[in-house]
Parts: sequence; structure tokens; C-alpha cells
Amino acid sequence: MLGVASAIGVARLRATPVAAREVDSSSLDDWRAFAARYIAPDGRVVDTGNGGVTHSEGQGYGLLFAEHFGDRDTFDRLLGWTRRTLSRPGDALHSWRYRPNAKVPVDDPNNATDGDLLIGWALLRAGQRWGNAAYTDLACTIGQDLLRSCVCEVGGAKVLLPGAFGFEHPGQVVVNPSYYIFPALAAFADAVPDPTWGALQADGVRLLRRGRFGRWRLPADWLAITHNSLDELAPAADWPARFSWDAVRVPLNLLWAGLTSEPALIAAATFWDTPAREATPAWVDLATGAVATFPAGQGIAAIAAITRAARTGDLAPDLPHVADAQDYYSASLVLLTRLVRQERLAASATG
Repeated sequence: MLGVASAIGVARLRATPVAAREVDSSSLDDWRAFAARYIAPDGRVVDTGNGGVTHSEGQGYGLLFAEHFGDRDTFDRLLGWTRRTLSRPGDALHSWRYRPNAKVPVDDPNNATDGDLLIGWALLRAGQRWGNAAYTDLACTIGQDLLRSCVCEVGGAKVLLPGAFGFEHPGQVVVNPSYYIFPALAAFADAVPDPTWGALQADGVRLLRRGRFGRWRLPADWLAITHNSLDELAPAADWPARFSWDAVRVPLNLLWAGLTSEPALIAAATFWDTPAREATPAWVDLATGAVATFPAGQGIAAIAAITRAARTGDLAPDLPHVADAQDYYSASLVLLTRLVRQERLAASATG
């Protein structure tokens, strides 16, 4: 297990080798349930909780799951729809949203960096698993375009922008902490050698350590970096100042990288461990400390369970199933948590 990461330690993170990945039968059933419920025959992942739209993030999760569970037919269907429908002119990145009932279904050409990281990382893994150089070549091109379009420098630090445009403003840069998918950054560092990947990992850890707020010192869904310094951080003004549907992925991303001693993960475990609550709340307001009056869905509950367990070194807590989830996003987080658990258990077993 990695302790509190130094810049050098983070840069040495590597993705779990294909040979080390294991799939248990229960999680395989969850993948089949997810594919049947949320992936259309043409390869589009349908966000059932958001009007049936599709995001590049959803396509990325679908590709990652299909590779992990060795389902190449579904992988190719997902990839085909993604490239046909979301490809952008001029680079290998993908438009972030598709609205099936709109006159122009893809009406915003901007990308979402987390979606492209997930798509590219899934392609790197698939290229290794199935010996397909075309997957790897496309992944590397995505990585190069992410470096070119979705990275900026703030006060000497490398920052991962949420998209190619719209997040750099006079005196302020807006970031999404949950987009720092550290194992994906590590995998791209191997495939597309460039010191920027290591800097993104190290500076991303710095950002997560400093960008925590409120009574429980939790990360915000969206974060503003002001005055050109990672020391000047605040929840971004255009979004509610909450630890909720985006930021809940921060502790899972840290766990995925083995960074279980990081303050953001420990803070989330402490928040979710509050004994007076009957259920895990959907969100907490970082300014007032108020929590949602309704419980979190099964996806957040799954992340909360594995985060609490990881703090004590337990990587095998009971987790919900996809069938228990209310909608696409909750089901995605359930399956993602199961994938992370399997890969961390495999990594621990191989030392």
C-alpha cells in the first residue's frame, strides 16, 4: 500500500497489468445486468436518470467495463458508436453529450476530459489484452490531444482542465477534482511518454490535499483556482458548494491508485462513518454543513462502503449490485467500485 504520496511516488504509479486482473462471478453477473439494462444495441450507453442522454463519460465507463470483463463484442459496439457519433474534427477527442431527441443531438463540440481519459485508457487496456495495435494507436493519439488541449499551467503547477475550452477565465481556472483518474494518468505516462503526465499526478495530489472544505474537510464537486496559485482554492461559484455526485469519485480514484493515506480519502471515510446517521446522505453542503434530506443511491453507498473499509485495510466489504441501482449513474458507480476492488485485491496479491 502506498502511503502519503510524494511527487516521485505518484509518478511511479502504474496501471494493473492485464494478467493480474481477476473477475469474480458475482461481478460478471453485474456487468451482464449493466450491459442489458443500459447499453443499446448500437453501442450507446443510455443515461436513464437524465432524459436518456449519453455522455462521453458513460461511453468511457462502458468501454472500461467491457475490457475488464473480457467482452470484446460489446467493446467494439461501444467504440464504434462513440467514434461515429462523438468524434470531433481536428483531434481524437470526443464531444461530451448526445441528446437523442434533439434536432442536433451533438450541439456542443466541447469535450469532457474524464470521458476522454476513460475512453483512451480503456483502449490502452484493450490493446494489451487483445493484441490490437489500432486500439493502442488511437489511445495514444487521444493522450497526445489531451496534453495539447486539456492541460494548463497555474503557478508553476500542471492542471487538468475539465474540457478543451470554457474553464480558463481571467484570474481563475475551474477544475473538477473527480477528473483526476490517477491510474489512467499513470497508464498514459507509460504509453505516451511526456513529463507532463507525472506532473499532473503529483500536482493533482497537491490539489486534492489543499482543495478541501467545511467541517469534514471534503473535496468540492467543482473547484476554482484563483490568483494563479494552488494555495488559493475555493468551491467554484457556478455550482453548489457540495461534496456530491462528482466529488464522491475522488476517494475511489485515490483508492484505485493505492493512495489510501491521502487526506481526501480519510476525510470521506470519516464523513461516511458518522454513527448518528441512519443512511448515507446524497450530499453535504461544504459551506453550512447541512446534509441532503434524502439518502444517497446505491452507487454512492458502494463508494462509501469501500472507502470506509479501505481505511482499515479491508478491500472486500459487502457491496451493492447493479440490480439494486436506481439509474445508469448509480449502476455505473456500483460496477466501478466492484472493478476497483478487484484490481486493488489483485495488485495487493502480486505485491
